[in-house]
Amino acid sequence: MRIAQVAPLYESVPPFAYGATERVVSYLTEELVRRGHELTLFATADSRTAARLVPICERGLWRDSAVWDTLTHHVRQLARVADLAHEFDVVHFHGDPLHFPLARSLPCKSLTTLHGQ
Repeated sequence: MRIAQVAPLYESVPPFAYGATERVVSYLTEELVRRGHELTLFATADSRTAARLVPICERGLWRDSAVWDTLTHHVRQLARVADLAHEFDVVHFHGDPLHFPLARSLPCKSLTTLHGQ
């Protein structure tokens, strides 16, 4: 199965320190690769994965002192997902529901895991 994982951009996948969502995304991604699925991870460029990595920003946004607007980076990430969505059987979004309007028009299935409270 061709699966895309869309991680929040606040930390790398897996995170260097704290980052519960990014840690879960890492565990899930690596296990799906191990089981033979074709995985693409949309995340920060400093992420480490056996999947194909589509880097969106140089490092975790919380670690980049030049970043003051995190929303812009996440919107750019969603645009990149939309551009490549035809390559996937399913797109798995993690985090905030910013992608809900986009998910309706994707040419593949999607699912969302809302992490946190």
